[in-house]
Amino acid sequence: MLAELFEYKFIVNSLLAGILASISCGIIGTYIVTRRMVFLSGGITHASFGGIGIGYYFGFNPVIAAAIFAVFSALGIEFLSKKTDVREDSVIGILWSLGMAIGIIFVFITPGYAPNLMTYLFGSILTVSTLDIILMAIVSVVIILIFIFFYHTILFVAYDQEFAQTHKLPVNFINNLLISLVALTIVLNIKVVGIILVISLLTIPQSIANLFTNEFKNIIIISIVIGLIGALMGLLISYQINIPSGASIIFSLVIFFILAKMFQIIKHKILLKINA
Repeated sequence: MLAELFEYKFIVNSLLAGILASISCGIIGTYIVTRRMVFLSGGITHASFGGIGIGYYFGFNPVIAAAIFAVFSALGIEFLSKKTDVREDSVIGILWSLGMAIGIIFVFITPGYAPNLMTYLFGSILTVSTLDIILMAIVSVVIILIFIFFYHTILFVAYDQEFAQTHKLPVNFINNLLISLVALTIVLNIKVVGIILVISLLTIPQSIANLFTNEFKNIIIISIVIGLIGALMGLLISYQINIPSGASIIFSLVIFFILAKMFQIIKHKILLKINA
């Protein structure tokens, strides 16, 4: 029965999307969690809705429009928070609200009905197209190459930017590069779990990995594996009981987190008894 499912192109695309999402979110999510940029990532996520609305209105691919909008929003947050006296959380809140408002306005004034809008809000991995897969693959490869070539610099920037600056490392360049990759990763994974839940894909696997290791490289590897298992489990649950795929993926990851935390607590109690 499972073999028959692979005859359908949308099933194959869903599995590929799950693999690519696990890779990109596993790597970028580790950087986000290490830098404590979860709120910033949430701002970029919601701001990207402005690009989706613009894409619908002008009749071109909403994902590409959202990607461009999200990158400019991310760079705008980075610039305004450093070059002005406005606090970063305030800048994030402003651009978050502005992006959502622009998206709502353009969707409202678009003639006709936007039939796929709900897939961007709540995700639908089964609707991922071949173009989406190609874009996700390109971004995943770019992320892998950048993290390979700039690994030590990224590590310094993630943990201690002042230390990186004293060693004359290109901190501003790395910040702008990575914030752009964060934006692209978020947008290209919106169809997998949606605007509402995509931030979970960037934080839950890393939180689970962080229960067992503090090493940056190991967190990345474990996060990718957990993300992949969660995506596959979510797809299977979604297929079996006919519920939205995005929600079932996140639900699977939350269950993994609870089990991992319980395991850690039990292990800690056993070690205390042994050492007592």
